[in-house]
Amino acid sequence: MECPKEFDDIRPFYDSEFHDKMKVLVTEPGFEHAVRYVLRDINYELFCQELLTIDNKKDFQLLVMRSFLEGLTQKTTKGLTGNNLDVLDKAKSYTFMSNHRDIVLDASLLNLLLIRNGIKTSEIAIGNNLLIYDWISDLVRLNKSFIVKRDVGVRQMLDAARQLSGYIHFAITKKNESVWIAQREGRSKDSDDRTQESLIKMLGISGEGDLINNLKEINIVPVSISYEYDPCDYLKAHEFLLKRDNPDFKKSQRDDLHSMEIGLLGFKGRVHFQISPCINDELDKLSAIDEKSELLANILKVIDKAIHTNYKIYPGNYIAYDILDGQKRFADRYTNKDQTTFANYLNSQLAKIPDVTSKDKDFLKERILSMYANPLKNQLIALGQEA
Repeated sequence: MECPKEFDDIRPFYDSEFHDKMKVLVTEPGFEHAVRYVLRDINYELFCQELLTIDNKKDFQLLVMRSFLEGLTQKTTKGLTGNNLDVLDKAKSYTFMSNHRDIVLDASLLNLLLIRNGIKTSEIAIGNNLLIYDWISDLVRLNKSFIVKRDVGVRQMLDAARQLSGYIHFAITKKNESVWIAQREGRSKDSDDRTQESLIKMLGISGEGDLINNLKEINIVPVSISYEYDPCDYLKAHEFLLKRDNPDFKKSQRDDLHSMEIGLLGFKGRVHFQISPCINDELDKLSAIDEKSELLANILKVIDKAIHTNYKIYPGNYIAYDILDGQKRFADRYTNKDQTTFANYLNSQLAKIPDVTSKDKDFLKERILSMYANPLKNQLIALGQEA
């Protein structure tokens, strides 16, 4: 189905555009470099020939992206699992809203799980700050992504929000396509996951009803993503250090590219996705709240509680919590071997950060430990337990 023209600069490419866009993409030196970097043993010429036999996004995902992601999970994880996908009605479209750990893989691995379970993949929201080169923009739009404009001025922000909200509503209600969007702009560097109020406001702009009914129209499904190890944890800790020493520090585009590479190819241990039921019934319970700020706060609580409750907690999370707490509250949840493994991992990650003093090392260690402790803390609070 074709979209209204107002979405032309952000929508995924149509299947009718696929072949011509792919013909250009495979000639891009940057694309060739990226493919050879990630797929070290590939015959690039044969790979391009295969790509040029494909003429639609579905086949691209099923024939190329699925194979790539299955291989990636075998090489960089101890297994990818997903629970509760049976709460999804295969005839319906949803807004999958998840915590955000990895720039590329959060949505990609969700789509792999959907494919494994015979469910149609979702379109993916991606910020244009990550589309450093034109070929990257073309690649993601060939892979069912749509663009979130992040670099607009204050005057254009409302127009961009209306356009994005309109597209998401159109995708779900008219195209019957699910979408994935992170619960906040950018990754949560300390894993203290919170849904952004501005995101909910944006999603509620479109539609013909009030905020509750507009949100119900897009069928929000919270998704909890749990990586046993975050390959980018040391990069995130280093960013905390740089911002501590220079509050005006901002990452470069090269930094983002480096994070993408490390996130893709780094070891992640076990990776788990937990799907929560659609929140429409919970939203109905809030419809009597008249005051806008109170209503928004309660909507955020519903989403955050669903995500926090459904984290998968690994031994490293318990160990990090106990180290920071100075107690042994969760000592029965891990072994001596787990402690040694996590300590070795932590030291190896810290060693990747250049030119740090002993004082800095203490700060960096605390930052990484917090990344692993915070999901457990938030889950305890969500379950009504002492954190």
